[in-house]
Amino acid sequence: MKNKNKNIIKYNPLLVLILTLSVLISACVPEANQPLPLFSENDIDTEQSELLLQVTPNPTRPSYPPGTLVEYIAQSGDSLPAIAAHFNSTVEEIREANPIIPIDATTMPPGFPMQIPIYYEAIWSSSFQIIPDVSFVHGPKDVGFDVVAFVNQQPGWLKNSRDAIGLLIRPGGEVIQYISDHFSISPKLLLAILEYQTGALTNPDPPEALSDYLLGYRNKSYLGFSQQLVWAANRLNNGYYGWREGSLKTYSHQDGRLERPDPWQNSATAAIQYYFSQVIDRDQYTHAISSAGLLETYTTLFGDPWEGDLTLIPGSLRQPEFILPFNPGQTWAYTGGPHTGWGQGAPFAAIDFAPGSIVGGCSFSEDPALAIADGVIVRTGTAIAVLDLDGDGDERTGWVVFYLHLRNTDLPPVGKQLKRGDIIGYPSCDGGRSTGTHIHIARKYNGEWILAGGAIPFELEGWKVRNGSGDYLGFLEKDGRILRACVCSDKDSQITAQWIE
Repeated sequence: MKNKNKNIIKYNPLLVLILTLSVLISACVPEANQPLPLFSENDIDTEQSELLLQVTPNPTRPSYPPGTLVEYIAQSGDSLPAIAAHFNSTVEEIREANPIIPIDATTMPPGFPMQIPIYYEAIWSSSFQIIPDVSFVHGPKDVGFDVVAFVNQQPGWLKNSRDAIGLLIRPGGEVIQYISDHFSISPKLLLAILEYQTGALTNPDPPEALSDYLLGYRNKSYLGFSQQLVWAANRLNNGYYGWREGSLKTYSHQDGRLERPDPWQNSATAAIQYYFSQVIDRDQYTHAISSAGLLETYTTLFGDPWEGDLTLIPGSLRQPEFILPFNPGQTWAYTGGPHTGWGQGAPFAAIDFAPGSIVGGCSFSEDPALAIADGVIVRTGTAIAVLDLDGDGDERTGWVVFYLHLRNTDLPPVGKQLKRGDIIGYPSCDGGRSTGTHIHIARKYNGEWILAGGAIPFELEGWKVRNGSGDYLGFLEKDGRILRACVCSDKDSQITAQWIE
């Protein structure tokens, strides 16, 4: 296995840690909380088992004196606020140590060498990087991959399973596709996790927990195969975007043990570490995040994820020019500041607008929602329309705009070309939970949700989104003017479109 941690400071290795299979299936855990074994008896023979369970953890980092300058190589998608949060430093200190960084920098160029002042915090997790970020999102590396066909070619139980999701009973491969599309997580990653924890692609015998707590998350709201996977996708996104923006500081294991992602870590690995910490015990976790864990499973199924172009988010990424999503001269209300693009919690990629004539409730609106840029409709669903802006007709590449809560009776057809200002639909309460008629819009680039108030803020007609103290809160700012997000649709949240046709 190649060393993927080229940005890690070198230090002396520790002794090899050997995990035994008996630890994985320890009977000491009470039955009600017994995690699922990572492999069934039929998945691997004894010799393979012994090899896979030999885990070499990355060395523990030293306790750096406060303010020590350490070497860091920028990774795809890095921003200065996130790097500062990871190293317990400040943007000002990083700029002072790296005066070459432009004042208007958004994302750092991948491979850019930096000196970062570090302030040590204990309990860092493994520095081993499991997969690159480009293999986490439903992005360029998934182009050409047919998840349904792949699942149907495997001997495992997944191809014969069916479950309800999105108001339909769907075969296993379609369940994966649905969750991948909506959460924008790579179907390859979801399949690798299912295979690693349940043998979904290689074991023809369905696990006893298939209609129960398949992945180990014991919550009655997430009973069954598809809902367990929905929870997993949501939790993975929480970890990925929490690390991307710098808000994921620590996470707790099932036994209460606290851990912090390593400051040099990438978002995908931090997300996977966070996910596994929630569903398996300490020794299983140590194996899962090692080179012999999920990465081994992923590589066996799909090849080395570290091969090829690893750039997901380029340096100095800028958003295209957008208009407000309603007709010029109309006044709508900014009803929702940065909140989840899809699911619950991070990523806070979306914002909401409601017609000025609607104040609460699910009233019928004759005021249309508009395309904020030129593009083509590449996907629709329940109250959903996805507008692809780069002209290739694939939402996994380039910029796309995601619309939710459009009236189901007026959705545009897939393939329809729209110019800036064309009608894309009508605001409604359709599509999930809603307290009133509105639209929800979010951006993605190469499959990654772009945080609405992050390093590349959502900007419409010069109005830039700023984060608030929590989800749905926040502001729009332009030329010193500030509007506050509020479902009350009061004068302090009202905004008038002024774009010229």
